[in-house]
Amino acid sequence: MTDPGDPVIPGDAAPDPAPLEPGQPDPAPAPDPGQSDPAPAPEPDAPPVKLPVFGLEGRSVPGLYLLGWIATVMGLGVLLVSFLAVGNPAAPWLFLAGLLLVTVGAFAATGSQAVENARRTDLAYRGPSPVRVFLVVFPVTLIGILVVLAPLSALGLDLLSPVATTISLAVTTLVYAGVVRLLVVGPGALAWRDMGLGIPARAAVRDLLIGALFAVPVLVVTLLLGGLLARFLQPSASPLPPPGNILGLVANLVSAAVLAPIGEELFFRGFATTAWARAIGADPAIVRGAIFFALVHVLTQLDTSFGEGAQRALFSFVGLLPVSLSLGWLFLRRRSLYAAIGLHAAFNGLQLILLFAAASGS
Repeated sequence: MTDPGDPVIPGDAAPDPAPLEPGQPDPAPAPDPGQSDPAPAPEPDAPPVKLPVFGLEGRSVPGLYLLGWIATVMGLGVLLVSFLAVGNPAAPWLFLAGLLLVTVGAFAATGSQAVENARRTDLAYRGPSPVRVFLVVFPVTLIGILVVLAPLSALGLDLLSPVATTISLAVTTLVYAGVVRLLVVGPGALAWRDMGLGIPARAAVRDLLIGALFAVPVLVVTLLLGGLLARFLQPSASPLPPPGNILGLVANLVSAAVLAPIGEELFFRGFATTAWARAIGADPAIVRGAIFFALVHVLTQLDTSFGEGAQRALFSFVGLLPVSLSLGWLFLRRRSLYAAIGLHAAFNGLQLILLFAAASGS
């Protein structure tokens, strides 16, 4: 012990601390010189920034977002002018120019959304919306079909023939795959394996057969529902041309039982249903995917008469719900796109064969 007035000599023991008063808290312990400062507590994730619908503030790629709006509005304007100019030699070129502008706008807007979502850590699915991606697929498909079929038509191909439909669906399938690769797989939002691809060949064949077996009860339910709906609504027209002969039937089978199942299942189940299952859960994703799938097919039922077209559209929408719900359920149940493709292919193929047999026997 040292006297209170004595200086403390280096190396001597430090003076004893003064006694604590009753009720006074213990002083904090002195830090150990050999111990590093404790790591700071992690900060909570910042809430996602709510971006304005029409503003550029806070966006990672404002130029891309602005391009999306400008090109889309200009494209829709040019398309409107082309419809008003029907009969004018410039109308087809205006229509093509409008489609190109809408395509650029859709690509830019969807790409902007993909970049913004990729930055967010609060999302289970960090990619572009399936609806927005479809808005890219639609004009690109129209352009592709026009570019491919126009010269073939000039060479004498009947655009209403089964062969022309097969070519159109081949273009559509390529567009589905290309757009998903560019806007979804490329940025890393989903991988092909996430969409039910990349499984061993034996498992793929097994799932194709399982899906085909499921098609039989689903087709029975659909036919019964169609018979009931036909009492109240105008039945929907087939999107395929009449086969006429065996060659036409083969072309329609390639269209409906090969090309359509591959392209549509890749997009509506592999991509859209997977994305929604991550975002909102499996059951809501199945329902949302089924409604989306049915609504897209309603586009083929447009008619010059609004009343008849509306009845056909409603017939098509309701009639497709059993198979579209089954496709989503089987896809998520098996986690295999091949099971959905097998169901879709057998469902379409059996209908075509039955219709052809009925027409041949009449």
